[in-house]
Amino acid sequence: MRDQRLKDIIPFVACVEAGSFTAAAERLHLTGSAISKSVSRLEARLGSRLLERTTRRLELTDAGQAYYQTCLRILEDLAEAESVLAAHRTIPSGRLRLAVPNTYGRLGVMPLLIPFCQQHPEIELSLTFSDRFVDLFEEGIDVAVRIGQTSELPASLGCRHIGREKMVFCASPDYLQREGTPQDEAQLLRHKAILYERVDGSSKPWIFTTADGYPEWRTVPWRMALGDVDAQVQAICAGLGVGQLPTWLVHTQLQRGELVAILPQHQPEGLALTLVWPRRKQLLPKVDALLAVLSQLDIAPS
Repeated sequence: MRDQRLKDIIPFVACVEAGSFTAAAERLHLTGSAISKSVSRLEARLGSRLLERTTRRLELTDAGQAYYQTCLRILEDLAEAESVLAAHRTIPSGRLRLAVPNTYGRLGVMPLLIPFCQQHPEIELSLTFSDRFVDLFEEGIDVAVRIGQTSELPASLGCRHIGREKMVFCASPDYLQREGTPQDEAQLLRHKAILYERVDGSSKPWIFTTADGYPEWRTVPWRMALGDVDAQVQAICAGLGVGQLPTWLVHTQLQRGELVAILPQHQPEGLALTLVWPRRKQLLPKVDALLAVLSQLDIAPS
């Protein structure tokens, strides 16, 4: 029974990818009748129709779509299991799926990925840029770079802490010349704030450090709240107000003099940067090689 299940899965996946019984039969070097019988046998065993047959093309039903995604994961797991045992197991190769935050992925991760791909030509890298929470198992992700809390991770996930953001108050030289440079926290809080707006519509508070060295979050009046960090940087560089941003985001602007650090002696820590991956994939050479490279990420450049 188990052997037959696997035999029926492969023709079903081929039908979905090829779009017809005939094309799937050509791909698998079988007859169209054999493919049709295999899919019908699979549907009978599951008690659910997986494909809608039309004169032009096969279409997945809702049940078929869910089953197709499951079949893909099964076949990928088999391929990865074989790759571990293959003779060339020390050579990173195959499809590798990585999920990264939008802006940090572009500024912090991509500079490491380019030489990584050049060094490992047998790796096919699929890169997802998203600030939403990514379910590694549901979406078939091999490694995720996360900025934020990763407490209470399931035992099935591995985690590596890279570091924490350094936050810096900054403004454009024109703004400071026009409005004056704050010399302490009291003066800073009287300036026009450019804040980040969360998905729920609330504005992200500023972080300060208490005399005891603990972080303290303060809600401040703002002139502008933006739901995109790149837009936030643009507004601050344009002289519209003061912002508190991670150093990885404005490192270049500070070096070029487009932004000036305010109270540079006060740079509290922000969110944590971590790598997360399914533990069962850690022994794969491609995943191990990627984790080694991503461990070089810098979340708090000076």
